[in-house]
Amino acid sequence: MNVLKKLLLAAFAAFSFINPALAFDPSTYQDQQTQTAPYQYQKPDENQLEEHRHYRNVDGRTIHSPAHTRNEQAPSGATAKCGDGTFSFSQHHRGTCSRHGGVVSWL
Repeated sequence: MNVLKKLLLAAFAAFSFINPALAFDPSTYQDQQTQTAPYQYQKPDENQLEEHRHYRNVDGRTIHSPAHTRNEQAPSGATAKCGDGTFSFSQHHRGTCSRHGGVVSWL
């Protein structure tokens, strides 16, 4: 098994050398989780919100957790409306409104 693994690695290395366009270049790879946000985070007006929790996102930024508003209108900085009526301030689509009924609409 070890010999077969070495042969496969050698064949891949040789093929990559022959055709560099097909070689994996880690400098050009972007993980969806760590891509920069398509917009800047805008802190919501806490006076408009019922809940006041926060979380740290995959970029290490502190973001307001999904929250209900006092007037049921989208607050400043909201990016999505969740199934349970809360508004999300998420900077990434992945995971937005999880545990809140999923995304009803993007704002």
